[in-house]
Amino acid sequence: MLFTDTSFIGIDPTAGVKPFIYAAIDQDRDLLSLGKGQIDDVLAFAAGQRQAVVAVCAPRRPNTGVMANEDIRASLKPPPQPGRWSNFRMADYQLRQHNIRIPQTRHREEDCPNWMKMGFSLYRRLENFGYQPYPRENVQCLVMEVYPHACFTVLLERLPFPKNTFEGRMQRQLVLLEKGLHISDPMDTFRQITREQLLNGIQPQGNLYEPGELDALSAAYTAWLSNYHPDQVTLYGDAQEGQIVIPAAELKDKYT
Repeated sequence: MLFTDTSFIGIDPTAGVKPFIYAAIDQDRDLLSLGKGQIDDVLAFAAGQRQAVVAVCAPRRPNTGVMANEDIRASLKPPPQPGRWSNFRMADYQLRQHNIRIPQTRHREEDCPNWMKMGFSLYRRLENFGYQPYPRENVQCLVMEVYPHACFTVLLERLPFPKNTFEGRMQRQLVLLEKGLHISDPMDTFRQITREQLLNGIQPQGNLYEPGELDALSAAYTAWLSNYHPDQVTLYGDAQEGQIVIPAAELKDKYT
């Protein structure tokens, strides 16, 4: 792709009352926007971009039965045991071989959790706006699938602390800062800790982002990396069923 003045947008449909959180950065990794809203709010933002790469933290579609194909199963390393993994996507199976846990994407959309269904709808509507699946050459608007837990795992080169904990949020925000995103330094939080807060069990929030915001930011960073350093991302899964873009040139055998 490699356009200038491109927006890189991460969208997380797994948040709370308002189900979508989105983050946008520019070519210099400056933060353009960090917001939340309903699907129409997110689509309006994405549709208003002349050039953009959108990374969605959800599967693109239910699994299409690729893992039931014996020839495909035999080509995988390691090949799955007979009778196992047939109702998983190829991408789900491949990431789990590296100890990166990922939710199972089932064959029927109605059997999938609500956040996945919202993701399916988001992809369909983005495609109606002209977004095409990554990778494509000479296309102004692209959409890709990412998995935030995998993003943070490969960026940290280890399994991260749980995302909803104080230390997990610190860890995620620090690694994004180290990767060049112009965001708040979470270490400033410690400068705001007081004796009274500690004695009363009050956890300082400071400049920490919420877990959903961090997930969206990791997606935006992966979109940016895929555009400017495509040799530093890896795709897992089947192209027709859905591929996950990982922000690393290769994965370790196992993440612990």
